Amino acid sequence: MRAAVLASILALAATTVSAQVAEGPSRTFSARDLFGLQQVSDPQVRPDGGAVAYVRGRNDIMTDRTQRSIWLADLSTGAQSPLVVDEGTSFAPRWSPDGTRLAYVAAQPGTQPQLFVRWVATGRSAKVATLEQAPDDIAWSPDGKTLAFTMIELDEGKPLGAPLKRPEGAKWAEPLKVIDRVTYRFDGQGYLKPGFRQVFVVSADGGQPRQVTFGKFDSAGPINFTADGRAILFTSNRNPTWEREPNESDIWRVDVVGGQMTKLTTRVGPDAAPVPSPDGSKIAYIGSDDRGLSNEDNKLYVMDANGGNIRQLAVNLDRSVGVPQWSADGRSIYFDYVDKGVTKVGRVGLDGRMETVVTGLNGGGLDRPYAGGEFSVGRGGVIAYTLGTPEHPADLAVMRGGKTTRLTRLNDGLFAGKTLAKVEHLPVTSSYDKKPIDAWIATPPNFDPSRKYPLILEIHGGPHQAYGPAFATDVQLYAQAGYVVVYSNPRGSTSYGNAFANEIDKKYPGNDYDDLMSVVDAAIAKGYVDPGHLYVTGGSGGGVLTSWIVGKTNRFKAAATQKPVINWTSQMLTADGYVGMTKNWFGKMPWEDPQGYWARSPLSLVGNVTTPTLVVVGEEDLRTPVSEAEQYYQALQLKGVPTALVRVPGAGHGGLAARPSQSAAKAAAILAWFDRYK
Repeated sequence: MRAAVLASILALAATTVSAQVAEGPSRTFSARDLFGLQQVSDPQVRPDGGAVAYVRGRNDIMTDRTQRSIWLADLSTGAQSPLVVDEGTSFAPRWSPDGTRLAYVAAQPGTQPQLFVRWVATGRSAKVATLEQAPDDIAWSPDGKTLAFTMIELDEGKPLGAPLKRPEGAKWAEPLKVIDRVTYRFDGQGYLKPGFRQVFVVSADGGQPRQVTFGKFDSAGPINFTADGRAILFTSNRNPTWEREPNESDIWRVDVVGGQMTKLTTRVGPDAAPVPSPDGSKIAYIGSDDRGLSNEDNKLYVMDANGGNIRQLAVNLDRSVGVPQWSADGRSIYFDYVDKGVTKVGRVGLDGRMETVVTGLNGGGLDRPYAGGEFSVGRGGVIAYTLGTPEHPADLAVMRGGKTTRLTRLNDGLFAGKTLAKVEHLPVTSSYDKKPIDAWIATPPNFDPSRKYPLILEIHGGPHQAYGPAFATDVQLYAQAGYVVVYSNPRGSTSYGNAFANEIDKKYPGNDYDDLMSVVDAAIAKGYVDPGHLYVTGGSGGGVLTSWIVGKTNRFKAAATQKPVINWTSQMLTADGYVGMTKNWFGKMPWEDPQGYWARSPLSLVGNVTTPTLVVVGEEDLRTPVSEAEQYYQALQLKGVPTALVRVPGAGHGGLAARPSQSAAKAAAILAWFDRYK
């Protein structure tokens, strides 16, 4: 297919978007509605449990980006007020121990993010320090006098060869860029600045930051002061071979004044997110044993403050847990986990007894229905969290005394008068081994069960991720265009236990293909899907499976593979996360097992493909590089299969749909491609 065909597809996509705008108010979810979406993230309960600071994200039509601002919800009155709102963006609110101040990060357009403190009573803010790099992982000392944070400390390293002296006034080329780090670029960040992430402290009233950790190692967050304020807990791998050990880290303590370092954990595997108990006697954290599997669920642990007496809590929970949070009395620990696609908050006592206290968390990316969500805990067991459903993105909710109150309804005005796609759970039994597979099916607005509808199979990435009952713009846009949409969690998905996730260990793609075909069959069995008009799409791991599917079957009328891996050998030698992938996904290097790599590459099946297939990729994708998509596009061209290549300018792997206009255009291009083959 020639360049003119690609131009016509993109023109059709643009026409679809503009037509939706020109027709006036829409009674269904439209592409332009992406600019009106808002959602809540990062809720932080004030220590006394009386208020919640949270981040409100809204899509700005003039900048085509999400603008973030910090808001305050008073739990006694329910009143909402903007706390930090300006022309820039503000995020990462963190309460001082006494609840009178709020530390946060803010940036004006085109400037470096900086660390600020706001005195809530007066409404005045002050920049704590002028930082050369963006701060992260903010933590308050127990006495409220000091802030700790992590920041990149630049380290150019030794030059390779002596540079020539440039004559005054001469215009020479830029100097050579010498790279010797194992991980030297990362999706969404591009080529990394030469340096190492370190821990810093600064007076909460403002002053000169002081570096606390040193060395050619990264010191990672989340970080926390110990209960006495004398030390900071952080995560690091300080082995000489740390760059080649992506799944290895330990918990460390560094004295704030003297800088003495103490290693608190020693096992083989990642330990992270240390949080001291209120009395300082214990530390809760998460971690796992590195057994060389492609997936390892994080488990919850507690140890004495000196690193002794380590024991696992919530032992019977076969799910991965998130960052722990202590109850105010130090008798129990809260944590989030995803169970069958639904994010929940659990609480476990030091005696090991566990209960689920909140369910229905959501949040994160808006384009696809990934499981997600955030929470925090205040005095009296007040839990603030991001509540979402298939009908609305994440809002702020609070659970107190066993009662949940939804405090925001950010998109009610946008959705007023609109009929959204209805999403229902679809139970599936795999044809491979009769395992139950979770799926969800979305029907178009004004759905008529007596009709026959075309079907889109949407496949999640990862592959160790999970979809769930969450709002998703792609699902809504596909449905409003007249398609039934089905999405699922085939084997390999998280939130069903470590064994289920590792059913694809060292054999992906594999029988997840059978699960997905069973999902399609279950959707057809509902009676309103036209089996002659099936379509398939997915991104990242879903792009892999989309390409794999059209190489295995011709039952789909058209496909759209988004940011795929096509050739595992070239992927491993060009992607940003190559060290962990080779070790945990294959167990051997490409030159040690070339046939094994090839057998799992969708490119090996391209000779079978007859399905018209669109290929979509971000131009700055470093996780599944552009070269992967281009290989597949050119292979399909050589094969004579109808195809087109859509490159999304400025977009990385994780940010393919980050800008509303591109998210809308991408969905419209996929719909235009599918409509062409109805």
